[in-house]
Amino acid sequence: MSIDNPIPKRLKEARKKVKISQKTLGVRIGIDDGVASARMNQYERGVHTPDVRTLKLLAKELGVPLNYFFCEDDESAELATAISKLSVDQRNQVLEFIKSIEKSDK
Repeated sequence: MSIDNPIPKRLKEARKKVKISQKTLGVRIGIDDGVASARMNQYERGVHTPDVRTLKLLAKELGVPLNYFFCEDDESAELATAISKLSVDQRNQVLEFIKSIEKSDK
């Protein structure tokens, strides 16, 4: 497993949070029943990396945004998930708040 690839960790965390097995998750996104568990295990161990189409299916099934899988730290992953649940207006408010914090630091 590459320590540079955050996908395995994020995938495992999101799956455990919704309390489903590797096999169940694999089957729900369309992987054949006979190989679903092994394939998901390989993804979580970083042996193989899912393609973007598969990551989109995983994100939808796990209730996280696609960019969640690419977050390198837990805070960024939590922010990505929280922001994805906001309306466009709320996202703009958050963005303006972040910009105001950046300006006050300078």
